[in-house]
Amino acid sequence: MNENNTEWLSHLSEEIVADAHGNLLDAYVIALEGWRRGLKLRWHVKDSEKFSEMRTWFVDRPGQLFSLSSDQKTHYFFRTRGDKVSNEAVDIGKDKEKTKKILSEDGVRVPNGRQFTKEKTNQEIIEFAGQIGYPIVIKPTDGSFGRGVISNISSSGELAYSLDYLRNELGYEDIILEQFIPGNDYRLYVVGNKVVAAMHRMPPNVIGDGVNTVRALIDIKNDERKLNPRLVSCLIKADNECIDYIGRHGYTLESVPDNGEQVFLNSKGNISLGGDPIDVFDELPRHIKDYAVKAVQAVPGLHHGAVDMIFDPNTNESYIIELNPTSQLGGLLYPIQGKSRDIPNAIIDYYFPETISEKEKTNTFFDFHDVLDPLQNRDAVVTTVTPCPQDKIYMKKYIATGNVQELGYHRGLRKHAFERFLHGYIMRMDNGDIEVVVGGTDPEMVDDFKHAFWEDEERAQVIEVREEPYDEPLKVGFEIKTDLKTQLEELQMYKQELEATEKALKKAELERRKYYESFSWKATTPVRAVGSMFKKLRK
Repeated sequence: MNENNTEWLSHLSEEIVADAHGNLLDAYVIALEGWRRGLKLRWHVKDSEKFSEMRTWFVDRPGQLFSLSSDQKTHYFFRTRGDKVSNEAVDIGKDKEKTKKILSEDGVRVPNGRQFTKEKTNQEIIEFAGQIGYPIVIKPTDGSFGRGVISNISSSGELAYSLDYLRNELGYEDIILEQFIPGNDYRLYVVGNKVVAAMHRMPPNVIGDGVNTVRALIDIKNDERKLNPRLVSCLIKADNECIDYIGRHGYTLESVPDNGEQVFLNSKGNISLGGDPIDVFDELPRHIKDYAVKAVQAVPGLHHGAVDMIFDPNTNESYIIELNPTSQLGGLLYPIQGKSRDIPNAIIDYYFPETISEKEKTNTFFDFHDVLDPLQNRDAVVTTVTPCPQDKIYMKKYIATGNVQELGYHRGLRKHAFERFLHGYIMRMDNGDIEVVVGGTDPEMVDDFKHAFWEDEERAQVIEVREEPYDEPLKVGFEIKTDLKTQLEELQMYKQELEATEKALKKAELERRKYYESFSWKATTPVRAVGSMFKKLRK
């Protein structure tokens, strides 16, 4: 997987998105694109401003709701979905049966099938399967991320067993049954009237080397997935479903596949369940892309979103499986093969066409945790991100040698950076030196910063300052980075201070109780009562 890192977008490198894994990644990359274009970026808590009118879910913790504003307008976003997408379109996308009905009426091919509520018996479902013919697929009406989907069921006996498992063990009583469509599983992302990204979602698999077992190959592949900003939270699981699947194909977790032998571990291509995202944007035929656009445009108010599609190579036909107005982008941005596709760029183009520019992408970014802290601590309901510098950024790295490790000295350097309107960081090095990176729109201020090293002789004795070029991503603000040893020392100091405070509180509480239970306090109760009465009379 590592050899494909060069195909990822350089302005969305691993360092830049390091604080935004999981379900925060999608919101962060869209917000970052708008912020870099000079739009005002604000993060919101649940139901803030227009979000009280938008369909959202699981937003009790901040980080998925944000707004972008120009001088003329403001747009609100939940993850990847902006406010141009109507609530009605979202409701349709969540209702698989309604989605199929609308698509079918517009001439878009969908698998033949039907929804069954919990009132319908398993026997009724089995009879319907016989009418449309095997193989078939069953899935929950309210499922997501491939959970509960059982595909390629080839007989009534297998269907009866699968229904019992889905309804009784997993608890999904309302289900959809539809014909199984053979072919490749694709996800395409549509913005407006064009497809801007596409991937093949290959089911979880490992490639044998003639030495390692399937179990070991899964561990090796998971170690690789941990290096991917999207796949780090989508590891392959050697669970009962996996064991059952490979068992039906002649393998166990202890089998040793031949060198180059591919072993599929499941039939589901969902990235969240361990599937492989493979970029196929350049290889997909035009008619498949056009079909995805037609599907999105069939739903009123759906201006952009993902299209899940099966392409049957035998019939050369495409079947739309699902539409997702609030799709995750990670697999398209960080594929294990092929190129990243800049969906954030396309979405911001659609909402703010006036910001389209030929300027080179900037590598500036902001500290996501710092921005969200006031919202998480409930100190605010909205936070505004420091504006992104819009002019060219000049950067330089300085290495200072000498007695330069004192934290007070580092804070002084940070003050000098702020005075010069510079961004960057200070980091202690193992050999006792410090590395200081500064960047700003004024090259004279960047060069002038070297004089700051010599201006605090009380807290540092500088021997030498070396200069080096720097072209890595730059975080706005100025950070004092500490080594692990210093962090542990500071943590221990805070623990000791906390323990001392807790002891003092306990001692004070004990003294208070002793005082109130003392003979003198009880004996003077009548005196205090009389005094209180006089105070009331005076008022």
